Amino acid sequence: MPHRGTLKTATGFAISPGRRSRSRLGEAFIHKLLVACALVSILTTVGIVVMLVAQSVGFFRQVSILEFFTGTKWTPLFAPPNFGVLPLVSGTLLTAGIAILVALPVGLASAIYLSEYAREGVRRVLKPFLEILAGIPTVVYGYFALTFITPLLQKVFPSLIIFNALSAGLVMGIMIIPMVSSLSEDAMIAVPRSLRNAAYGLGATRFEVATRVVMPAATSGIVAACILALSRAVGETMIVAIAAGSTPRLTLNPLESIQTMTAYIVQISLGETPHGTVEYYTIFAVGLLLFIMTMLMNLFGQWFVRRYREKY
Repeated sequence: MPHRGTLKTATGFAISPGRRSRSRLGEAFIHKLLVACALVSILTTVGIVVMLVAQSVGFFRQVSILEFFTGTKWTPLFAPPNFGVLPLVSGTLLTAGIAILVALPVGLASAIYLSEYAREGVRRVLKPFLEILAGIPTVVYGYFALTFITPLLQKVFPSLIIFNALSAGLVMGIMIIPMVSSLSEDAMIAVPRSLRNAAYGLGATRFEVATRVVMPAATSGIVAACILALSRAVGETMIVAIAAGSTPRLTLNPLESIQTMTAYIVQISLGETPHGTVEYYTIFAVGLLLFIMTMLMNLFGQWFVRRYREKY
């Protein structure tokens, strides 16, 4: 028989007032802890944006925005200095474009196999092996591109120089394959089994079901995976810093040496540039532009997912 003032739950257990009070305090503490954890990411993002904008102001006080976005030469460390960021943007997009051209077909093919063809036991073995690629340090990828991929490419393109965008882009594509494959597979598995059974009932083959039923139904997830992988490629640093070179050149030729935005930031961040100079502020101007580019890609991915998500 429970004491007076106790609360009897649906399961028959009695809860004393003291225990209820401790439970409420515990719930309040957990709620505040979860809110604090959520605020950490928000405040970190706000802090990064404020720092980039505040430091970039010092750059744009000395360099016009028009010159920065339309100039075709980037030589801030030479005399006379030029501050046209287009060579860095073109190098970034060139390597990222090569990477997504590699990762998209391979990643989608892997996702189709794992979700539609592979048995459950095979899937449990192959998927972790595929995701091991995501755990390899990027500096290892960079030296792999420089010492293994580039010599192989030189047999096909004898005029290929040591530092080039092609080898960096190819290895970067290998690096982001797990991201495309894993996220796309998750989107395909989420497609209801009833759609597959209906297609099989109409006489479709397994490949037709995968490409004409499952993939269209999972389009929003697949596109989101590709955009996330592309954002990862745009922000990659060590592979392009090691294998792509450090020549800011406005070109679409993957056989030439280029410089990406992240590689330039690494070059200037070595400590040789005096603090407070316009050359020093270029780090933050380029970083702010890179942040805006990746943010716009992520916003587009979120809009696309909301716009074309299939609800079952």
